[in-house]
Amino acid sequence: MLLADTEKPCRMVYSLCKHEFLGYLIEPHVVQLNPQGDFSLSYQRVFTHTAKDYDCSLDATDIRLIKILDEIEQDYLIKKYHKKSVRSSEFFTKIFDEKFYENVRPRIEKKLAEALEILKTKDSLYLMGKDGWPVERKIGLAAEAASVLFHFRRNETETRYFPTIKYQGQRIEFMFKDAQVVSNQPAWLLLDDVLYYFEQGIEGKKLQPFLGKRYIAIPKATEKTYFEKFVGPLIEKYNVYAEGFEIRTEKYEARPILKVIYVDGGISQIQVYFRYGEYLFAMGNDRKVTVRLEKDGDNYIFHRVKRSLDWEKEKFAILTRLGLKKTSALFSNLEVSGLAEDADQSYAVLNWINEHIEELQGQGFDIEQQTGQKRFVIGANKIDLEVKEGNDWFDIYAIVYFGKYQIPFIELKQHILHKRREFMLPDGEIAIIPDKWFAQYGTLFSLAESGKALKLKKHHIGLVNELAEDSITNVTLQRKLQRLNDFEQIDDTNLPIHFRGDLRSYQKAGYNWFGFLREYNFGGCLADDMGLGKTVQTLAMLQKVKEENEQNNSHHPSLIIMPTSLIHNWTNEAKKFTPKLKILAHTGTNRAKDLSLFGRYDLIITTYGVTRIDVALLENFYFNYIILDESQNIKNPGSKSFKSVRALKSKYRLILSGTPVENSVGDLWPQLTFLNPGLLGSQAFFNEEYVQAIEKKKDEDKARKLQSIIKPFVLRRTKEQVAAELPPKTEQVFYCDMSEDQAAYYEKTKSAYRNDLLESMDNGTFAQKQVQLLQGLTALRQLANHPLMIDQAYAADSGKFENVVHTLDNVLKGGHKVLVFSQFVKHLEIFRKHFEREQIAYAYLDGGTRNRGEVVSRFQEDSNLKVFLISLKAGGVGLNLTQADYVFILDPWWNPAVEQQAIDRTHRIGQEKKVFIYKFIAKDTVEEKILALQKRKKSLASALITTEESFIKSLTKDDIREILS
Repeated sequence: MLLADTEKPCRMVYSLCKHEFLGYLIEPHVVQLNPQGDFSLSYQRVFTHTAKDYDCSLDATDIRLIKILDEIEQDYLIKKYHKKSVRSSEFFTKIFDEKFYENVRPRIEKKLAEALEILKTKDSLYLMGKDGWPVERKIGLAAEAASVLFHFRRNETETRYFPTIKYQGQRIEFMFKDAQVVSNQPAWLLLDDVLYYFEQGIEGKKLQPFLGKRYIAIPKATEKTYFEKFVGPLIEKYNVYAEGFEIRTEKYEARPILKVIYVDGGISQIQVYFRYGEYLFAMGNDRKVTVRLEKDGDNYIFHRVKRSLDWEKEKFAILTRLGLKKTSALFSNLEVSGLAEDADQSYAVLNWINEHIEELQGQGFDIEQQTGQKRFVIGANKIDLEVKEGNDWFDIYAIVYFGKYQIPFIELKQHILHKRREFMLPDGEIAIIPDKWFAQYGTLFSLAESGKALKLKKHHIGLVNELAEDSITNVTLQRKLQRLNDFEQIDDTNLPIHFRGDLRSYQKAGYNWFGFLREYNFGGCLADDMGLGKTVQTLAMLQKVKEENEQNNSHHPSLIIMPTSLIHNWTNEAKKFTPKLKILAHTGTNRAKDLSLFGRYDLIITTYGVTRIDVALLENFYFNYIILDESQNIKNPGSKSFKSVRALKSKYRLILSGTPVENSVGDLWPQLTFLNPGLLGSQAFFNEEYVQAIEKKKDEDKARKLQSIIKPFVLRRTKEQVAAELPPKTEQVFYCDMSEDQAAYYEKTKSAYRNDLLESMDNGTFAQKQVQLLQGLTALRQLANHPLMIDQAYAADSGKFENVVHTLDNVLKGGHKVLVFSQFVKHLEIFRKHFEREQIAYAYLDGGTRNRGEVVSRFQEDSNLKVFLISLKAGGVGLNLTQADYVFILDPWWNPAVEQQAIDRTHRIGQEKKVFIYKFIAKDTVEEKILALQKRKKSLASALITTEESFIKSLTKDDIREILS
């Protein structure tokens, strides 16, 4: 009925009503009050969207209740669960059925329970009258939960069953009292205008039969089935009193059980059970009480087993902490989490159990296996290793423990090498070899020689040290040999008497390391960064060897193999630091092929190309040292270079390279196999075990293992590590041999200019030849760089270009930034084209560059931009390029002050790194003569000379004759 006047006082009430089809509901109403303050007959059903229309004092709780009750109103339910638009009268007469009721009623009861919980705090619940008046009678809500006790009385003919209700300690009679079950789940019972709710989540249907009945009788003939299907579940959930049969409540000290479900070739799993006495419960079954029925003659015994679910959850938490996970949200079986993609999942759970067996047993877990399957060893797996050092070998003695079984470690060799997981024991049980053993010991078995015991060569000290780090391994080594991993602790070796100059402390440490390697007959790789003095450290060592041999009245020449471009640098460095070394350059087409000549020298220097050609000759000589410079030249194991150097014979071997790994981990195998044959096993083994694992699978453990094997034989210091010892800037001259075509072109041009200019000196016309002299010298300097600069048709190579590209490649691989200066824009163009072909990012600046500031900023700020090509004149001043720490000067400038200005672009305030300056000089050209003149005229140049013309004017006739000789 509509409210007569919305301005008059009203009250919000909640009415319990029985819908003809949907059962009991609660509806919110506003009821108008009469002048006496009582309820009038005017009222209105309230919805969320109409509540604001009434001037009743609705609080937040009312708003919340109205919203909940909106969702059990008939129109809302029809729209939500029937979907199609239909009037309610038509729906209930034509469409409504039991199926709709069974679907919707539990949802209604969920909302009723939510609303009634809130209504406990409000005094506003009423029973609706049959005419729809919402406040027929006041309804109270029980102040606390009532309890139900189910009674069973069994005699010789039947069993009677009925419930009793207690509220606040008093028994309540509800049978034949017109009581109503308002809600089934959870149960709410309306009795004498009070709504009762119950402990233990009792269902209303358990009370419904007794509203008009004293008891239910179960005949003797059907009692067994009734007891199994009804009484047992009832005892599990509720309080039951029995006469005529027993209910025993039992408590046990429980044990957790892990049962291995092995699936051959599949994913094995673990089932978790909890054993309470003789009763077994699977994880996932979370009933607090479980009832088992026993029939003893005519007597029934219900065993009521109480479980500790919190304790069971703690045990499950232990398993997840140790690395297990549920197979899915629906199933309770467990499997190992975090396995690698290629892991064998059939053995994973066995591996996991054996790995954690001690902790599992400490936590009370019992381990079981399926019957009828393979019998696996359950127990801790460990290895007792002992390593003893012999003269040339390490002897390895080891026993493996699989649980209670002891096996000689060597019996596992084929299993580990071929990755076979199952090891059959004499009694038929199967031991599972742990995953990590394949990674830990695969290399050991691959590299060891095996007889009755395993043997490792002395150069496998790194592998032994790794074993020593494992606490289960007992390793006894000489004190000196233990120091191999810490080269700074190696005994100091005096410098040779006839070494000229000083070694920085890191260079002295490298020199000491060479002595240590010699003592133990190991080969080593000096892999210092470019510019840190690998050459001078090696020369000091060779001079020391010469002096030791002289004391012993012996003489053993050494051989150094290098790229052609480095021949001149080695000979120059030797003259400077070790002038007493007698050196033979075994190079050129006219080189001697008489091995007896070698005995007259201390050091033979040759190239990789000559070695390939002369290998049949050289392999007949036994050298003291064979040293490979830029040893990455043999990184291809199928190359002639590798096969040639490997065929040579020597007492000691060294390799030098700033970039021993250029493209792949595989680059290491040829170089370290040359140094210490067998160190890394066969090429196929190394490729599979390390190259594939590290590069494709990103296996960090394999990378660490490889590092431990090679660490004793690779000494690397970066520029950053030794920066404190370096001067602010280090200059080095690289002498470059011209290619044959380039040299021929150069000689032809030089001859044409020389004849004309020398003749003019003799006939007095030289003064008029200044321009021609400048042209001639410029042409020769360009040819020394690259003949392409003056002849676009030139198709051959340039010695300097090849040398610069090679050096630049090494520097870039170290992550450095480089300034490349040339006074010839044409020279820079050749490099631009090369960079574009090779897709090397670069910045460029010459006299025509307009956005200088933008170019400089980009080079300074872009970490991916490593190379800056700069014209010497355009970039000599006004630039701040402190991000670069290498400077390449491609061609010498007459005035060294101009070169210095270029160097100062990076070597200035704000530069925090050490700066390396590399000058590239074409050997036997005008560039070499310019370098000598620079030194002679240094004071003049720095004081007076600012242009090329003024420098040429300062040249005497003798200077010119020297330049053109």
